[in-house]
Amino acid sequence: MSSLEKPPVGTSTVKWRFPDMHPEGRKYVLIAGVIALVSFWIWDIATWPLIGLAVWVAVFFRDPVRVTPQGDDLIVAPADGLVTMIERVPVPVEMAGPNGLGDAPLVRISIFMSVFDVHVNRTPIAGTIRSVVYISGKFLNADLDKASEENERQHILVESFDGRRIGFTQIAGLVARRIVPFVKPGDIVAAGQRVGLIRFGSRVDVYLPEGVEPQVALGQRSIAGETVLGRIGLPAAIGVAQ
Repeated sequence: MSSLEKPPVGTSTVKWRFPDMHPEGRKYVLIAGVIALVSFWIWDIATWPLIGLAVWVAVFFRDPVRVTPQGDDLIVAPADGLVTMIERVPVPVEMAGPNGLGDAPLVRISIFMSVFDVHVNRTPIAGTIRSVVYISGKFLNADLDKASEENERQHILVESFDGRRIGFTQIAGLVARRIVPFVKPGDIVAAGQRVGLIRFGSRVDVYLPEGVEPQVALGQRSIAGETVLGRIGLPAAIGVAQ
């Protein structure tokens, strides 16, 4: 077969490979590796556990390739993790109002990320970043409902090219201590594009627009940039707690 010929339909040309590590994690892997090397000369019994720690840090910061489904009506998950809450709640004041998500309660989908999940977050829709608001706070268990109002968090508002707005919040957890943004107001993003990272266990809340019902269920695992959370114009598939 020449280089210009297409492979027969059904022929796979995709190969598995180890996920890349996000650059944010390189310094932590280096620190863990240096500590393990030093322990070899000081207290060698601790070397292997420390090497294991360095490997875990590298795995934590993995950044796998994701294939985002195409469609202007799709809202995709911003985070890997477990869907722990689906309920109608008031919009955070930082994203409310006429220039935000409005003042009426919206359906919020909460995705909890354990320390074993990928922690690179992605935008649910394509559009323009309208606001990025960081708020310092506590470090309660991110699985608690009150973490949305009391924990360290960062609100991101995205406006699609047809004027529809989606808001989502990165929330630090019991172990997480830093929210790292990759975007700023005015940036144009594609659906599923990387927008930030939360270090070491956390949660992401997504606020669906009015009239958009969730297409995921409690207890379901989501994949950032791939799992469809909602579809504009599609009837409800899952019940919502009021």
